Amino acid sequence: MADMDTAGVIGRGLFIKGELHGEEDLIIEGRVEGEITLKKHLVIESTGIILADIQTENITIKGEMRGNMSATDKVAIHSEARVVGDIVAPRVVIEDGAKFKGHIEMRVKS
Repeated sequence: MADMDTAGVIGRGLFIKGELHGEEDLIIEGRVEGEITLKKHLVIESTGIILADIQTENITIKGEMRGNMSATDKVAIHSEARVVGDIVAPRVVIEDGAKFKGHIEMRVKS
């Protein structure tokens, strides 16, 4: 789970285009296009719009996500989320009511 006290935040009024890399948790309330690579937890809030490929440890999606996702631990898609793209992760949770179009590959850690 993202630590809200130490996580970076991309606010509702912000738009980022390009590559985003980081070592910390990140919460996105605005819009990001391009590529996201993080070592920790990414949270896409209900106001967040992501048009990017993502590589990270954990992804929590409450907003809109278009792109492919690779997580070393878990991808969680909440009921209000809209997701188009492929997922590669050992654990995937899709809540009832979520909209998802894509493929899922669950790679088990050995």
